[in-house]
Amino acid sequence: MSLDEPTISRRGLGRLGVAAATLAAVGAVKAATSPAAAQAAGGTIKVGILHSLSGTMAISETTLKDVMLMLIEEQNKKGGLLGKKLEGVVVDPASNWPLFAEKARQLISVDKCAATFGCWTSVSRKSVLPVFEELNSILFYPVQYEGQECSRNVFYTGAAPNQQAIPAVDYLMSEGKVKRWVLAGTDYVYPRTTNQILEAYLKSKGVAAEDIMINYTPFGHSDWQNIVASIKKFGSAGKKTAVVSTINGDANVPFYKELGNQGIKATDIPVVAFSVGEEELAGIDTKPLLGHLAAWNYFESVDTKENKAFIKDWKAFTKNPKRTTNDPMEAHYIGFNMWVKGVEKAGTTDSDAVIDAMIGVSVPNLSGGYSAMMPNHHITKPVLIGEIQANGQFNTVSETPGLVVAQEWSPYVEDTKDLIGDWRAPMRCGAFNVKTGTCTAGKKA
Repeated sequence: MSLDEPTISRRGLGRLGVAAATLAAVGAVKAATSPAAAQAAGGTIKVGILHSLSGTMAISETTLKDVMLMLIEEQNKKGGLLGKKLEGVVVDPASNWPLFAEKARQLISVDKCAATFGCWTSVSRKSVLPVFEELNSILFYPVQYEGQECSRNVFYTGAAPNQQAIPAVDYLMSEGKVKRWVLAGTDYVYPRTTNQILEAYLKSKGVAAEDIMINYTPFGHSDWQNIVASIKKFGSAGKKTAVVSTINGDANVPFYKELGNQGIKATDIPVVAFSVGEEELAGIDTKPLLGHLAAWNYFESVDTKENKAFIKDWKAFTKNPKRTTNDPMEAHYIGFNMWVKGVEKAGTTDSDAVIDAMIGVSVPNLSGGYSAMMPNHHITKPVLIGEIQANGQFNTVSETPGLVVAQEWSPYVEDTKDLIGDWRAPMRCGAFNVKTGTCTAGKKA
């Protein structure tokens, strides 16, 4: 397997962000007048949970609501936070992107939540982003995404493209000898931007334009017969072909069923998915899908003591031995524990103090190592490639030797190849151009 992306070892990840500790102490002085501090002075510290419990994304997001309630319950058993109990505030934005913004404003302004954990699709994150920035509140976003963003008010605990999409393509190139590529996605910002990056990356590796097929379908798309037939035809040109899938939500169920109906096996045209995990596979007959792939940073099948304990706690909390775990759940596990440490480090729930304190925080992940919050508000992650098994689990066939540092701005896209994000003083910039030495967006005074 050839991976060109930077990695860091799993040891020594907790020594970053010395300046942030000083800034956190300064921020604590301002905390007394903030809404977060005001609500913390009461009986509980409120935590927003912003996930779709209805609509096309409920298949994926309901589990994230449940795991947040479990994490809050477990923290309360440990004594809460800053001597206060945590209280989860659950809302349902119902897979409605404008409603996400409305519910986010409610969680911050009305419910006075100290932080919010939520969103799945990038269009929902883009919808709420102006709200969190305007009201200076904190969002933890747990799902792989397209990058090309670096907000001071968001902590990205899901994978950037170089922590999922690019390693998956590298794996298929090196191990699968793939020469032709179908980039199939749902029609919104995450698939389109990810495929823009992947198309540029593939061309940089010598792939011809005629060997790249790109297709988009709407949310909830159900009639896959013609599209799968065109994929099958595209793969019959004599070159090894693979599908890179950024199809989201419940559209995955009929897509995979149609692959089986048309006899497309992993040995013929392998599919590597970025939005299909154990939760989605629970509703699919996996027999026709054996050997198809997914790229994530965690699988339920990871064999570590941390993961075994997490799974045991999850099944006990849900009172359902059949409930699965998945990658975005682990991202919430990491993000929530990072937020707890950040609040403890800052000594307050004040947003400015916590944001500064978060940089450099490291906590255990479920793969047996530690993940750290970097200055670009993204975390370090291992990358796993897994094959779908008959029982709806994944067998890991490849794993990066160390943790991968997220590239928030893609080096393969001309407009962003010179940008980095760094929220430490004195830079405090989400899009700093290293070539011109200027902050082009996201400056914090």
